[in-house]
Amino acid sequence: MSLLEYMQRIGQQARQASQVLARTQTSHKNNALEAIGQQIEQQRDQLLAANAKDLEAGKAKGLDTALLDRLALTDSRIANMTEGLRQMISLPDPVGEITNLSYRPSGIQVGKMRVPLGVVGIIYESRPNVTADAAGLCLKSGNASILRGGSEAINSNQAIAQCIYAGLTAAKLPSTAVQVIETTDRAAVGELIRMSEYVDVIIPRGGKGLIERVTNEACVSVIKHLDGICHTYIDDKADLEKAIAVAYNAKTQRYGTCNTMETLLVAQGIAAQVLPPLANKYQAAGVELRGCAATQAILPNIKAATDEDWHTEYLAPILSIKIIKDLDEAVEHIRQHGSQHTDAIITEDWHRARRFLTEVDSSSVMVNASTRFADGFEYGLGAEIGISTDKFHARGPVGLEGLTSQKFIVLGEGHIRQ
Repeated sequence: MSLLEYMQRIGQQARQASQVLARTQTSHKNNALEAIGQQIEQQRDQLLAANAKDLEAGKAKGLDTALLDRLALTDSRIANMTEGLRQMISLPDPVGEITNLSYRPSGIQVGKMRVPLGVVGIIYESRPNVTADAAGLCLKSGNASILRGGSEAINSNQAIAQCIYAGLTAAKLPSTAVQVIETTDRAAVGELIRMSEYVDVIIPRGGKGLIERVTNEACVSVIKHLDGICHTYIDDKADLEKAIAVAYNAKTQRYGTCNTMETLLVAQGIAAQVLPPLANKYQAAGVELRGCAATQAILPNIKAATDEDWHTEYLAPILSIKIIKDLDEAVEHIRQHGSQHTDAIITEDWHRARRFLTEVDSSSVMVNASTRFADGFEYGLGAEIGISTDKFHARGPVGLEGLTSQKFIVLGEGHIRQ
């Protein structure tokens, strides 16, 4: 079977399965999620063994530490996969929800009903936990899914796929409701993003190159973000202890994620107090610091930051630091150099906090909290299918509601238009 024939079959099966899922009751979908979670728990050793093969191959290919971290499955990450699925079970099912129902002067009732998107294609790199998260979210929201993971995680993804298929079968739902593409041929991505007759939306998760390719070549609607250039601004009205704790966590809690802080902005009135102790913590953790001239005057042993640094998503233990005058300059810097992903302010001045919330045009804006919280699991979405920095159709972490649309419904009793 050729690649084109294989992908066409995948698409046809997904479209058929989506019609079944669209009418599947919530309890039935929840049973499937529980069954998938049980399979993942039971197959934990097999998942770790499959992941070990991927890690060994990744090391042989020279993948860097950050990429290997994103690729790795651990007991806690497997537990998080099952916990995410169970969170989804506890969440309200958005499908079929009717809102804004009201009478019109003609006597008809007009409202909106929330419905699945249909078939969701998801293209992602490295993180095998995305396979379970994406499958679960699409299933709960009534969508069939076609999942194409990165070649570096092929063994892990296929092992998780077997758990998903077994769970769907146990719940008496079509196993084709979730299909994990088995080939590592990069041409499969090109076929998937052009299958407009079968696929309703594409969600790419990965590096900038992948997302740019999908955005440029897709014949299907795309939900995506290109970069995660996230900022934390320490205001001169910040609590020093709070600022150090939050800024440290935002960078070091995990390096290879899109919501990790890449640039630290510090008001000049507090820079001399906050930067030395914060730099000590960063350097003890092995973080390379790069700063503007004013920052180097306080921290003389760090590298000089270049213009390129303000535009760079490192996904590594590297941090750029800039001392700025005030909130206005912080907002302007984020406007010029940010990626509209996640940005935070540390301040005890609520008026400035409100201004930051209002004026920073990002999908997540935070006050006195680490940017690492910009995550579907942390937001109570059960998990997320990805982060969207678009303004349509969804924005921020995309959970169940972001995987649905709305249609108008009209209720009448034989009404005719005069």
